[in-house]
Amino acid sequence: MRDSRTNRWVGCRVVAFIRRVRTGSGATAVQIAEYVSGRRQRIVAHLGSARSEVELGLLIARAQGMLDDAAQGELDLGLAKVTRRARLAPPPADPALFAPAAPLDAPKAGRPAAEATAAGSVVATASALLFDLLVGVYETLGFAELDDEVFRDLVIARVVEPTSLLDVGRVLADMGRQAASYPTLWRTLRRAAQTEEPDADADPDLGSSAAVEDIDESEVDGSGAAEDETEPARGSYRDRIADLCFAHALSCGDVSLVLYDVTTLYFEAEKEDGLRKVGFSKERRIDPQVVVGLLVDRNGFPLEIGCFEGNKAEKLTIVPIIEAFKPRHRIENMIIVADAGMLSAGNLTTLDDAGFKFIVGSRQSKAPIDLESHFHWHGDAFTDGQHVDTITPKRGANTANDTALRAEPVWDPSAHPGSWRAVWAYSAKRFARDNRTLNAQESRARDVVNGDRTARTPRFVKNAGDGQILDEKALARARRLAGLKGYVTNLPAPVMNAAEVIAAYHDLWQVEASFRMSKTDLAARPMFHRTRDSIEAHLTIVFAALALARTAQARTGLSIRRLVRTLRPLRSATIAINGAEQTFPPHIPADLEPVVTALRG
Repeated sequence: MRDSRTNRWVGCRVVAFIRRVRTGSGATAVQIAEYVSGRRQRIVAHLGSARSEVELGLLIARAQGMLDDAAQGELDLGLAKVTRRARLAPPPADPALFAPAAPLDAPKAGRPAAEATAAGSVVATASALLFDLLVGVYETLGFAELDDEVFRDLVIARVVEPTSLLDVGRVLADMGRQAASYPTLWRTLRRAAQTEEPDADADPDLGSSAAVEDIDESEVDGSGAAEDETEPARGSYRDRIADLCFAHALSCGDVSLVLYDVTTLYFEAEKEDGLRKVGFSKERRIDPQVVVGLLVDRNGFPLEIGCFEGNKAEKLTIVPIIEAFKPRHRIENMIIVADAGMLSAGNLTTLDDAGFKFIVGSRQSKAPIDLESHFHWHGDAFTDGQHVDTITPKRGANTANDTALRAEPVWDPSAHPGSWRAVWAYSAKRFARDNRTLNAQESRARDVVNGDRTARTPRFVKNAGDGQILDEKALARARRLAGLKGYVTNLPAPVMNAAEVIAAYHDLWQVEASFRMSKTDLAARPMFHRTRDSIEAHLTIVFAALALARTAQARTGLSIRRLVRTLRPLRSATIAINGAEQTFPPHIPADLEPVVTALRG
């Protein structure tokens, strides 16, 4: 009551309550307030502002929990607690924003009583953050120009968790994405395998093959598309992705030097066909396979991919790839780096006639011809890091290198029309490695000669009469060349010196790293596809996924496998509370914020 003499309240208790008030931005602020001296309100805690019914429900529940704390002195009457449904505060009827308000549970004229509702619950979780970040990288590469969300989802699923087409829906659902139907996924693969530009009057969902009813759904990884032996033509998904990859590489770096290498992809199949054939396998398998050629920039970013018969020689794959690459991008001056498998007189002449510069690895067996003058004047003594810049014949014997002259000839295309430039380098580390290999080979050869081992004839064993003997001359010749590595190029010394030629060749590890990524992280093998269309579609998806993965790695400095394992556990949650559902983003730890920022570009 009020003391009439002092005009003060005497014996009044403090009452705490939950206060809602409309803010100037239209949100509803939730506060814990208390009455002081009967009428005046004092704000005890500000819990936050809500812009939806779900957010308001969460703030109200948090505030109620604070009021229900045992320290508040609440009597335990044994009654079940009921969560009340709270509504966003309406706009104030008068401009007095902070006018005194009655407690939340107090009845108000003209407003129905609050309804009881169940406690909040988590409806679903998803790695939506990872999906959104990869979509951002996908769009940065320009792949959104394909205007095909199903293809995009297949590419992202290939990066996150490579799996079969039937299982891709699970991977996408884990990222909060509703997968397309199984027939729609097949139609997307058919579009990705199209070898001609789509007809503008055709239904884009039907693709280029049979109707949906013709799909054999018992074939998990077979496409059912008609087999087509032609390569993808301009206007296909493969070509458009290659155009976009080249434009991205051109805008982000230097494409004056590109790297080329091949690998093999085997199949779980018993019989060969027109494309899948048994051949020399990089993995030492005897299964039918295809040969895949990959052209990348010096950072390992993919620029072109091609598929060839499994028994096709490596040296026969580079020219078709370059012939497709050159007119597509209308380029003339470019340096192509490849390993010794591409070294053939025909390949080098073709590249030179087309106006390309090249750097290819040379075989150690050519060292006695190229270094004949050096051996004549200096013997077989080399120093660690020594370079010998000389010439090598395009065909046959080296007639342009006169051993009577002490100095090595300086290659000039006009002065040496029958030769290429050759650079040989000696490394003590390579010498030690080569000697270990030679020692092991010599040991095996001696075991075979002595009859201690029965196996196919190893190196350094030759037949002599009715028996076998150790080829001492071949072994001595091999030891003489240990530690040497050669490179063949048509770049004159004034344009690129010997050290730069060697450094450019050593960038080949980037294309090897891309192959490793495609085979392991993107699971390009083993493949169960049977027709050429489905194989080409599979490689197109792997090609796009490799570009996405390479870009993500370049931005974050993390391998794509580690990146996925780090970001996938950051899951958003969809919560049902207060009669509504809302999705909340995950908390990003401070140590991962730079990674997320880098991916967003």
